[in-house]
Amino acid sequence: MKPLYEQIYESLKKDIVSTKYKVGDQVPSEKELSTYYDVSTITAKKALEKLANEGLVFRKRGKGTFVSERTTEMEPVKKDMAGKKPLFGLVLTSFDESFGNDLIASLEEASLNKCFIILRRSLSIPSREDEVIKELLEYGIDGLIIIPAKAEHYSLEILKMVVNQFPLVLIDRSFKKLAATTVSTDNEQAAKMGVNHLFDLGHENIGVLIPKDNDITAIYDRINGIVEAFAEKKVIINRDLWCSDIKSPHPTHEDVEKDIETIKNHIKEHPEITALFALEYNIAMSAKRAVEQLNLRVPEDISILCFDSPPRNKLEWNFTHIEQDEELIGQLALSKLMEMQNGDFIVDDIRVPATLVKGGSTKILD
Repeated sequence: MKPLYEQIYESLKKDIVSTKYKVGDQVPSEKELSTYYDVSTITAKKALEKLANEGLVFRKRGKGTFVSERTTEMEPVKKDMAGKKPLFGLVLTSFDESFGNDLIASLEEASLNKCFIILRRSLSIPSREDEVIKELLEYGIDGLIIIPAKAEHYSLEILKMVVNQFPLVLIDRSFKKLAATTVSTDNEQAAKMGVNHLFDLGHENIGVLIPKDNDITAIYDRINGIVEAFAEKKVIINRDLWCSDIKSPHPTHEDVEKDIETIKNHIKEHPEITALFALEYNIAMSAKRAVEQLNLRVPEDISILCFDSPPRNKLEWNFTHIEQDEELIGQLALSKLMEMQNGDFIVDDIRVPATLVKGGSTKILD
């Protein structure tokens, strides 16, 4: 799907080439175009600017825009436009030091001398995601990298982009029956790695802490990885030790306190738990506070392992965690988007390996 300003530009260009508007004729103003096409004046202005840059029209201050004589004098301008860097949108659910900051830094570094990037957040709210995508398309982006707000139900805007082969790369999510390129962590293998580490430390009564909104692909794959790890070790899973009523990923202060109480109650109901596997970093933070409020210790009484953790000084206390390669994910996502922008629309599902980083939150079971 082409940006709105491109569609208006092509329509006007067609009218000029067909001589509907002859040399010297005035073309519709920004206000008239915005009303006719139901777009912002910024979008209409970009369409007229592109026509002007190609030498098809010229603008008279205070009078309007007119069809010009298309001569060979305009060729240098066309060549300049041909070498123009693409403008891409980047939409994240949110970002912080546990996940997102390194991804943004990677994309910024990889974009140097190649393209420009506009960053927006959806906060995992589908309606906000739709508004952000529409805004970026109106502004004239040439492609989009996005962590979708939901994985179970994709938005109409994303569906339009896929159907119309608009350059689009999904990060950390994929959609069933929708052919869209995805770059994400190999979450199944990563979760298996985490569980196997706990097994190696002697833990089998493992409580899994799952976000309540768990229909996203990454969480689904992590759960599958945990199940596979138990199956491969021939250890029976006790799902009663699992808790899936956590408010993460974007909890308010009130939600955090509720999560802590939820985890405390879960631990009290299941005193056999020796380790907790939090599928997100925010949950691990709540779990640590819950354990401490029960006058227990991490890792002496309960070990905690999680996905992602902010980079800290080696002298400080750290969670044992699964570290996603945000730098590589960002590089691959931008590379695929550039390929699409150049006409290569081969759909890929790229899985990036993760790494286990040992910290102070796990220990060998006594």
